[in-house]
Amino acid sequence: MAPAVMSKLLHRMSQSSGGEKADYAAREEEKQKLADWEAHKEPLEPSEIMIDPQKKLVGHSSKYLRRDDFDLIKTLGTGTFARVWLVKLANRKGEDGNKVFALKILRKVDVIRLKQVEHVRNERNVLAAVAGHPFITTMVASFQDPDTMYMLLDYCPGGEVFSYLRRARRFNESTSQFYAAEIVLILEFLHEKEGVAYRDLKPENILIDAEGHLKLVDFGFAKKIDNRETYTLCGTPEYLAPEVIRNTGHGTAVDWWAFGILIYEFLVGQPPFWDQNPMKIYEQIVEGKVRYPSAMSQEARDIIGGLCTVDVSKRLGNVKGGAGTVKAQPWFKSIDWDALYHRKMQGPIVPHLKGPDDTRNFDEYDAEPVHRDQYTKEMQAKYDNMFSDF
Repeated sequence: MAPAVMSKLLHRMSQSSGGEKADYAAREEEKQKLADWEAHKEPLEPSEIMIDPQKKLVGHSSKYLRRDDFDLIKTLGTGTFARVWLVKLANRKGEDGNKVFALKILRKVDVIRLKQVEHVRNERNVLAAVAGHPFITTMVASFQDPDTMYMLLDYCPGGEVFSYLRRARRFNESTSQFYAAEIVLILEFLHEKEGVAYRDLKPENILIDAEGHLKLVDFGFAKKIDNRETYTLCGTPEYLAPEVIRNTGHGTAVDWWAFGILIYEFLVGQPPFWDQNPMKIYEQIVEGKVRYPSAMSQEARDIIGGLCTVDVSKRLGNVKGGAGTVKAQPWFKSIDWDALYHRKMQGPIVPHLKGPDDTRNFDEYDAEPVHRDQYTKEMQAKYDNMFSDF
């Protein structure tokens, strides 16, 4: 080999090894930041949440993280195109070895086949924008490899609020007020700071963390709509707002309607509009007549009635003053909103846990199917740019 060629080759090798060293250092630094964040999980102030996700400690797209940076421990949930695992940082000693996260794994070929590309992008971008909110699941980082996308989330070992509600049959007034107040703070931030409608509020999408606070999860239906209206039919029948059923266009007001249904379900143990036949549920919703049990307090009736108002222009939360009109309701008079945001109040139900990786509040799931469709070169050429956010 000619000396000039040899010299070029050696130069290139030294450059690439230098680049690999820099990448390795950046990757290790990022993993250390993940471990440090998980140790404290400090919620951010609203102004800190709203900065560019790429400049935040949480919510950014990582160019360094890899699937093999994490040990998969147990499946926490499965969907049609995603599986969520409890994971730990791989090859970490001491305290860092005990740090746990939830890793949502989305295979690109399944996302494309099920026409969920837009949903997945919406979810990732909304979670990036709201990362750091005390009562929304924190997407710590997202990353990808050639055929898979990953969202690294905080782990909520308490499981679904739905399970606690079914066990208790119904929540007492103070428990219902506490949970409802945390949801008000979520909706206030989503609507007034981000212009996002969540569109799938229900007990199954609310988890309880280790300290007994709520975390809203599953942002697949969330949509940034600002002051426009959207026409997509989505959500759970009992929680749909009248304007969604009528398909007259809807905005963030759908979340306030669903919030009224949720408070009712917390207090009574079942939603106000229900029937075996979904069409009958829709008829009841459009009519909008809520029947209250005789034991329900007048203050609770007033807030539910204000939220479950068919006329969107008169619906509590959607009138002038926004979320402030909901916070000012007499039913919430015992809530210190600032202390609540900063998680200074004790949650009413604190899960019994053996340790940070306790999974007793989650179901058992079958192993992943062995056969996998391939993410082909043709698919890469057509879709890869749509996944660039990851």
